[in-house]
Amino acid sequence: MTKLLSCRYNMDTNRVEARFADGSTLAIDCIAIEDEYGNTPTRRAELDWLLYNKPLEYAQLVLGGEIEHYLSLGCDHGILED
Repeated sequence: MTKLLSCRYNMDTNRVEARFADGSTLAIDCIAIEDEYGNTPTRRAELDWLLYNKPLEYAQLVLGGEIEHYLSLGCDHGILED
């Protein structure tokens, strides 16, 4: 695989579909990612926020092995404010 060009979240399959510069494609199973890393409501909310708002960054974090580190930073994009 080469440079990641684009991603989109496919709600029907619950996958992030990634396209690379060499023409290859990859589908990331979001259920598997949530089962592995979404062990708190806050983490699940952050994963969902990434899916809907920044699928390219989601894919980069998963493929780069950085998703757990990212979630450990305590990001709160997915938390609703009162």
